[in-house]
Amino acid sequence: MDPIVEVVALLLGFLGWVMAGVALPNRYWKTSTLHGTVITTSTIYENLWMSCATDSTGVHNCREFPSLLALNGYIQASRALMIVSIVLGAFGITAALVGIQCSKAGGENYVLKGRIAGTGGVMFLLQGLCTMISVSWYAFNITQDFFNPIYPGTKFEIGEGLYIGWCSAVLAIAGGSCLTCSCRMGTEEKYPLPYQPRGTVYSGAPPSRSVAASTYGRNAYV
Repeated sequence: MDPIVEVVALLLGFLGWVMAGVALPNRYWKTSTLHGTVITTSTIYENLWMSCATDSTGVHNCREFPSLLALNGYIQASRALMIVSIVLGAFGITAALVGIQCSKAGGENYVLKGRIAGTGGVMFLLQGLCTMISVSWYAFNITQDFFNPIYPGTKFEIGEGLYIGWCSAVLAIAGGSCLTCSCRMGTEEKYPLPYQPRGTVYSGAPPSRSVAASTYGRNAYV
């Protein structure tokens, strides 16, 4: 295991976890601008928890979604996936802090520390996958309604919250991959075995040339 790779993987996973926490409450998951006069121009934006509107005078009005069961299925699934993603990231950071070589938390048992660090890498991978599925599913529904010519409702565009979520997913997957591969390579290191000669090993000084010649002469005429 390379300590530098482990630290870089931990930093990537931590940044992905922080960005997932920033993306979850971000209000701009999808936005729509209704153009009119200078006074009537307004912007509508939504996230997983509320819908807001602001006009050209800077007045903001937000309304939380009244019922969980009345929401669309993809919004409920995106909520659950983002929450699970943050929980997995927290466990991944804890496991990585204990398992990396430069940490003294896990003692001197490097085999156990490698397994713990590998578990943290898997947690980071799952965090990135949950975030990626959540934001991609949400973006798919936005683009599907936007390009539907017979859609009667307000057409939204992708907001900054989804871009933050995609960055979070990429960082978490990259950190988890580096940490998992580093720990796997460390467990597969091969050490050379000591040389063991075959056959019978004779100790003592080798026979002299004259003794060897006389022995050969006797054997030749037997």
